Amino acid sequence: MTSVPENVIELARARQAARTEKNFALSDQLRDQILTQGFEVLDIDAGFSFRAKNPFPVYERIGDLRFFTEKRFPIAVGLIVDGFVEDAVTSIQAIKKFSPADTAIAVVISGTPDLATIASEIDDRTFITQINAGVGWGEAANALLKLSPAPYMVIMDPSTIFTSDAITPAIAVLNENIYSAVGWHGGLVNLEDDWRSIEDKGNGDVDALFSYFMALNVEHALGAGGFNSRAIFYRSADIEFSLRLRQSRGRLLQMDLPLEQARHHGYYDSDEAFRNEQSKKTYDRILDRFRGKTEILVERR
Repeated sequence: MTSVPENVIELARARQAARTEKNFALSDQLRDQILTQGFEVLDIDAGFSFRAKNPFPVYERIGDLRFFTEKRFPIAVGLIVDGFVEDAVTSIQAIKKFSPADTAIAVVISGTPDLATIASEIDDRTFITQINAGVGWGEAANALLKLSPAPYMVIMDPSTIFTSDAITPAIAVLNENIYSAVGWHGGLVNLEDDWRSIEDKGNGDVDALFSYFMALNVEHALGAGGFNSRAIFYRSADIEFSLRLRQSRGRLLQMDLPLEQARHHGYYDSDEAFRNEQSKKTYDRILDRFRGKTEILVERR
């Protein structure tokens, strides 16, 4: 680790003395001064030790998260990173390259992977938060919505890559206040197989959008109840949310956007038994709640 400056060591000694005297207010004040110097002080049997401060906030649970930033932006892109950190780095770099400079990027990292590469992406519009205990996809997506620093939030998979500006056309549609959500891929519920699949019928109004890229009016999304917090895995959670949005009279538009799909590690390289189990749980909820409610579906079939 980087050598610890003598003034930081002196602050730690003063903090240790304050703790011995049970002056915990002073102890906390000194701890915060040490943090401003880029170090965390750790209490050990022999006294104290140091570690480099994390470059971004770290929480034990998603419920501890209170905000990504106090800044406000026209739109934010939200990424949920559960492993495959290099995918997220590539995706973030493409967003920065092709999106307007006032597009925020909010990242929720689940668990404790090696984060050295992604930490270097932090800047005045890129905000990273780590949840040590891990977080399910639905809970993370809801946190992105509830704490969004913008009126519009793009929920996007880290395997999706910008090839040009996808933000400006998405904002243009959302600004018309006709559609609650705009996406790149989606489709219509297949009535012939009793709601068990989604058929891609091309651009236009759709029943469901997929979370490869889903630009949302935050107010409308939260008004529909957000994502199901029981959705641990992403698959089908986007369909469930879409139908919630349709039920609350939200309109969803599928349109061409300059995006491409890299290898979807979050699906193809995840545990097959786990993903099948979690996807089935979500789709069973969809069938229980929505099957047969054709009045919430779009007119075109």
